Amino acid sequence: MFRQMESAGLQDLHFWQDPYSGLQAIIAIHDTFRGPAIGGCRFINYPDTAAAINDAIRLAKGMSYKAALAGLPHGGGKSVIIKPSGLHNRDLLMQSFGRFIESLGGRYITAMDSGTQISDMDNIALSTRYVTCTQDMGDPSPSTARGVFAGIRASLQFRFGSSELDNIHIALQGLGHVGWALAKLLHTAGARLSVTDIDPEKTERAKAELGAVVVSPNEIYDVDADIFCPCGLGAIISPDTISRLQCSIVAGSANNQLADDAMGEALYQRGILYAPDYLINSGGLIFVALQHAQHPEQAIQQKVSTIYDALLELYKHAEADQQSTSHIADIRAEAILSQASLEPHQVA
Repeated sequence: MFRQMESAGLQDLHFWQDPYSGLQAIIAIHDTFRGPAIGGCRFINYPDTAAAINDAIRLAKGMSYKAALAGLPHGGGKSVIIKPSGLHNRDLLMQSFGRFIESLGGRYITAMDSGTQISDMDNIALSTRYVTCTQDMGDPSPSTARGVFAGIRASLQFRFGSSELDNIHIALQGLGHVGWALAKLLHTAGARLSVTDIDPEKTERAKAELGAVVVSPNEIYDVDADIFCPCGLGAIISPDTISRLQCSIVAGSANNQLADDAMGEALYQRGILYAPDYLINSGGLIFVALQHAQHPEQAIQQKVSTIYDALLELYKHAEADQQSTSHIADIRAEAILSQASLEPHQVA
């Protein structure tokens, strides 16, 4: 486990078990040199504990990179709650998780993620103040969607010389909170949508309300589209899928889209423009971080809108250096984190 932590540059890894509520949870803290680690809490099924640990570690590193490139005074962290297979009291589970967070003394601030919702954050808040996305603070999903929308426009501008979405064909994978909000923005802007989701109710809704073409989860990789937009879980750009992509751009909201670093280079070699996930999807993190710091809504949304210029500038840098966009983004994030580690800092 220490070898795995060292490989990811993780600072610490915490475990919590509560027999009374049935809670089994993991918090991975990648970095606190720029400030408290911040990142969402996943509440999903895992095949085993090792898979849950790996997910937390990979996502925590991505959150550090995301916060660094967004210029936020935070490091990256991530938590996972292993979803019980039997009956459980969800409220008690989340309250116990709040006590877990509180025990870390402010090193980690949690937020919504896959499988968690605002009511969960409200229950966590009964046990700790180190939580965002409560009823009072709001849902980060719309901000994530707006940031990805801005990033898609920047990608179109760089690749085709125009940021207009009229009649642009987008293959969108996943219609969760962010995916659905993004689909509506894209439809309103005139894009043509091919969509998929494991929930047929969501795809039928997209077909009825947005005129989307529905394809199976496996077929989405083969859709001949301008943009492939992954908005589900991670590691979907893999050796098994990359050769099937029929697009010019990959730009979506999913975290850890690349199965490994080599996939970023593989996209570059295929001539597919890749929007690094932790840059294009940082709108949600910007929202939760600035909400927690009590910034006004206008300032938050103005910060989210800067994703357009940040991504466009990254593309130009990668083109000038003849490197993959993922490589340039990693170098930039690592340089920011390395510099922060040499400076005096305060965690809480």
